[in-house]
Amino acid sequence: MTQRKFETIAIREGHRKTSEQEHSPAIFLTSSFTFDSAEQAAKRFAKEEPGNIYTRFTNPTVDAFQNRLAALEGAEACLATSSGMSAIFATLMALLKSGDHMVASRSMFGTTIVLLSDIISKFNIGVTFVDLIDVDAWEKSVQSNTKVFLLETPSNPLGEVVDIRALAAISKKNNIVLAVDNVIMTPALQQPLALGADLVIHSATKYIDGQGRCLAGAIAGSDELLEGIGSFIRTTGPTLSAFNAWILIKGLETLSLRMRMHCENASKLANWLVEQEFVEKVHYLGLESHPNHEVAKSQQSGFGGIVSFEVKGGKEGAFRLINNTKMLSITANLGDTKSTITHPATTTHGRLSDEERAQSGINDGLIRISAGLEDIGDITSDLKP
Repeated sequence: MTQRKFETIAIREGHRKTSEQEHSPAIFLTSSFTFDSAEQAAKRFAKEEPGNIYTRFTNPTVDAFQNRLAALEGAEACLATSSGMSAIFATLMALLKSGDHMVASRSMFGTTIVLLSDIISKFNIGVTFVDLIDVDAWEKSVQSNTKVFLLETPSNPLGEVVDIRALAAISKKNNIVLAVDNVIMTPALQQPLALGADLVIHSATKYIDGQGRCLAGAIAGSDELLEGIGSFIRTTGPTLSAFNAWILIKGLETLSLRMRMHCENASKLANWLVEQEFVEKVHYLGLESHPNHEVAKSQQSGFGGIVSFEVKGGKEGAFRLINNTKMLSITANLGDTKSTITHPATTTHGRLSDEERAQSGINDGLIRISAGLEDIGDITSDLKP
């Protein structure tokens, strides 16, 4: 059989029908599974026989989602978690131990920065933050005990991009695990594993679901790397519910279609914002003026749905524009069919210090929009002062 295309995989992969021959994947809302005998139970717990045991770590609906996302990312396997942050935490706790060191981009979701600065550091794990796009800085930060590179590309909210292939070469030379947060692009627009990354991490809450219905996270990569991460998740319990997995399966079926429309609306929005007098600067990878435009073209098949822009008047000007909107949802979430608008400095990056925000390029006049699927004319009309 010829290799199926992305859109087909997103709809068909991973669904193993039960004896009922259901057309759509079933939801297995059960805490545990029974066995035919004590011997069978013993074999399953000993991993001598495949099969379901307990929904914290085995569930057919969750398996279907994991298998489908793994196929879309080109990964051997995938693990689902209760949220994007739990996916990042599980990955780091499984890969790092006391005395280890990691390098991370300072251009990441604010809570990820807090996780590394305030929690991971408590375990005597060293963390060095570098500018995402500065490949030399990544290499110079490598120590003899460096085990992980963690980054988000494109970054949220400024859309900075690093050459994944270049970082992969450095990580492989130094036996470092390269973990890439792919939440902004999704596998529909970027596949980090094909570019040399070792792990892909998702907040599936965002574009994977696509309609703001549930929380979820995911980690995709090799069987070898995921074995230890899976053991951590099984033991500590931040697993995905079967109901949320079922929602995500349905979200994946329209992922490619949605991402194309998100990109189209974001591009039109960015070009419209460039012409507005109240706007000082627009950050969108699809604009040729963006400093990372060419790198993005080399590893992405689209520029995504996130547009950030700086308005005149700082925080007061930003709040005035946000409060003047009537249709856009004022919320910190992104990746929804509905367009959302937020002020990063006081929401997604509000827990960072003034210095940390400045280093990440988050100023008081910055506004982030996640372009939804509404008519673009209605979106731009809602932003007019």
